[in-house]
Amino acid sequence: MPYEALPPDPFAGDPSDPSRMLDALHDVAAPEDLPLDDEERDEVVADLGDLAVFQALLAPRGIRGVVVDCEDCEEQHFHDWDLLRASLQQLLEEGQMRPHEPPFDPDPASYVTWEYCRGFADATLAEQ
Repeated sequence: MPYEALPPDPFAGDPSDPSRMLDALHDVAAPEDLPLDDEERDEVVADLGDLAVFQALLAPRGIRGVVVDCEDCEEQHFHDWDLLRASLQQLLEEGQMRPHEPPFDPDPASYVTWEYCRGFADATLAEQ
């Protein structure tokens, strides 16, 4: 999914956007705002390749995407295949991911972990 297809920033161009005040606090780029190094780029490229395989194998079985346990907020985050691909592509191109809206009322049974995807792909490809 191209970057342009992502939902627009609801505060783009809004002069009263409260996040504009934060810009003054960040005179020096934070480590997470720096471009990816070669090893990180290789990892993201590999993840994009894996994601394509996972989606090809699991989407026909009704799996909508990947669930991630967030350590920061201690909640699960559900990522549809296309959203995760767009986020990884953006990370590759810009060195960071833009915030996104979570799916509305996701069915947890329709999402699996990255580790499950990897195991399923390994087992399926080993059978062939």
